[in-house]
Amino acid sequence: MTNSVAGSGGSTEEVLARHWRDFQAGDVESILKDYAPEAMVITPNGTRKGVAEIRAAFTAMFTDIMPAKSSTSKLEKQVVEGEVAFIVWSGSSDKYKISFATDTFLVCGGKIVAQTFAPVMEKK
Repeated sequence: MTNSVAGSGGSTEEVLARHWRDFQAGDVESILKDYAPEAMVITPNGTRKGVAEIRAAFTAMFTDIMPAKSSTSKLEKQVVEGEVAFIVWSGSSDKYKISFATDTFLVCGGKIVAQTFAPVMEKK
């Protein structure tokens, strides 16, 4: 990976690698540096538009579901085709078991402009 600084652009693979690293660390501000200002994240619970709404979603994720210091996550599969990236992952925390989750990213100009996220979660 040639670009490792959050928000420094780069290829789809580089953006995805930073996103996964920062997600595992629970670093909301570093995660957000790789999103375009008008980005959207689509989930089964609704669509988050813009960095402020995406920040709130990640903050809730790391507070209520997957606190960084007490959770683990495993990247099961990664596929990158041009500007599109697809991942499958699983994870666990003191609060939830995520047996399966999938994200798809559209990366344009080194920034995430669209993401989908769908998990299978079970409260412990």
